[in-house]
Amino acid sequence: MDQFRVSVVVVSSDEYVTHLPRINVATEAPGSYRAMLLLNKSAHDGIDPILAELIKIRASQLNGCGFCIDMHSTDARKQGEHERRIYALPAWRELSFYTARERAALALTEEGTLLAEGGVSDETWAEAEKHFSQAELAQIIALIATINAWNRIGVISRNQPPALDGTE
Repeated sequence: MDQFRVSVVVVSSDEYVTHLPRINVATEAPGSYRAMLLLNKSAHDGIDPILAELIKIRASQLNGCGFCIDMHSTDARKQGEHERRIYALPAWRELSFYTARERAALALTEEGTLLAEGGVSDETWAEAEKHFSQAELAQIIALIATINAWNRIGVISRNQPPALDGTE
């Protein structure tokens, strides 16, 4: 019979729950990880850095990847993105904070992330074509695919961002 190690963490109501990482994919699958880094770098070619961060944050929100939400929100702020636009991203359809071009990319991101719900509609694709060239759309598709892959790595491995107090 296999031996399993079970850890139980007891926390009081005023403590944070701790999720420990399961595996370090970079260490255990270095070739695949390096390939992901190269794919990630090339997926950004020709895309406005703020738009790229909005795409990555939104896909990460939909996938529930806390590590990526934290990282890309931080990166967006470093690029000069306004905090309110980051906080409001889940409700982008309801607010005037986002340009028509950003809205087209966010709709494509959502439908391209939630493929099981029907994929990308013709209406969403047509709207995206109004705002982006074919080359830009290809890069956006690559970026959506890449962040979705990173989200899966992060969620499955339980990758954790730095602690709020700066400790590891």
